[in-house]
Amino acid sequence: MADIIGIALIVATALIFALVGLLYAKGKKFTIEDYTTARRTVNLWTAVASLIAAAMGAWILFSPAEAAVTNGITALIGYAIGSASAVFIFAWIGARIRSLMPEGHTITEYVFHRYGKWMYALVLLIAVFYMSIFLTAELTGISLAGKMVFNIPLVYTAFIVGITTLAYTAIGGFKASIFTDRVQSMVIMPLIAVIFLSSLAFMGGFGKVMEQTNSINPNLFDFGYIPGIEFALTLIIAIVGAELFNQSNWQRVYSPKTMLTMRNSFLISGLLVAVIIFIVGFFGFFAVAHNAAEAPSVAMFTFLLEVAPRWVLLTAMVLGIALVMSTTNALLNGLVSLFTIDLARLKPKVGRKSLVAIGRWFTVVLAGLAILVSIKGYSVLYLFLVADLVCVGAAFPVFYGMYAKRLSGNGALLASIAGIIIGAYFFPDPGFTRGNLFWSFLAALIASSAFSVLLGLSGKKFDFGILKKKVSELKE
Repeated sequence: MADIIGIALIVATALIFALVGLLYAKGKKFTIEDYTTARRTVNLWTAVASLIAAAMGAWILFSPAEAAVTNGITALIGYAIGSASAVFIFAWIGARIRSLMPEGHTITEYVFHRYGKWMYALVLLIAVFYMSIFLTAELTGISLAGKMVFNIPLVYTAFIVGITTLAYTAIGGFKASIFTDRVQSMVIMPLIAVIFLSSLAFMGGFGKVMEQTNSINPNLFDFGYIPGIEFALTLIIAIVGAELFNQSNWQRVYSPKTMLTMRNSFLISGLLVAVIIFIVGFFGFFAVAHNAAEAPSVAMFTFLLEVAPRWVLLTAMVLGIALVMSTTNALLNGLVSLFTIDLARLKPKVGRKSLVAIGRWFTVVLAGLAILVSIKGYSVLYLFLVADLVCVGAAFPVFYGMYAKRLSGNGALLASIAGIIIGAYFFPDPGFTRGNLFWSFLAALIASSAFSVLLGLSGKKFDFGILKKKVSELKE
């Protein structure tokens, strides 16, 4: 039987965050620019809070601890470095794209004008695929947590969290997302600290955790453990490659008031993200030390269920809802901005008010589909890895073109396809009986990079000034 207190907690938490967003949006008239980029309106600390909230989804309650349980401290460090690097890199490529395309909106908009329609089509497919899988995984993760902790049917949690997030996201767009991110980040970081410090106290301190973990599996705190090092490198390549195609990051490139604000926001956020990942990953070691790590993917929750008092579990669930709502609204806004900006380019006669309305309906449809898939409880891990591979294969060609004038659209397309195909050769099968993720991602990165550099040595020079001429704000 479902836990009534658990259901009440989920409903109350989700409604509070939804009301915050709805009250912010009440009575405001949002332009298409407000809805998609909030261009040059956000100060430093709001940008930092928004980046942290958008980056830290419910996945942090599962994946970092799993990495610690299965591959040890080096894997966890790799997870922290990879997650931080995926934020850091925007301090440089974000500055580059803002200088090349100051009135831009999306990564696909840049690709279309830099490389042409075929490369644009590939990047659009990659971005939508990756972000859709991410969105579904977030709702699935929080639904499974609700089932595990409170025996709540998946459909209840997915519906409650999905609908409440949709309510303020569809009405307020990116502006409302930025505002609620600030509130959610003020909840997320203190709750992580409370849960971690209380759990550490339950375990008797770091020394006790390390002693017990070493007695069970001495490899986990061995910095020379080869599988851990390999897994760490895999994570760094995969996370950075994938997040380059997350449109919610590109929205946060354009929203800060100045270039300096933008760069500093990504650098500060990256440092904080690394610390958060490392802290939540330590729950994997808590679980091992307490013999509660039989299912690594839910090690944090199995540990808390066995060790922590009920108030800690309730706190963890509030944290999970804050995490999933912050990331879900960011992903929904990112996906909607891709569609609305492309529609504005394809159908320039469509009124700007109509574009906002269309954007809202896109949000409703996307959220509805994500809810429907998430209630099935499917594991999307393999699809996530496939999405990571295609992202890694296309990443270098896409962004090398911000600097290399001679790399053509056909060259970038060829390099991307070559990277994806060569990486796929080493990619594991669904049962993970053959193949190797590390060699798959490394091969995809090296192949696409090598082809890009070689194909960028000759050919007609691209005039970067075209980007400024062809891309402009969407005026009312």
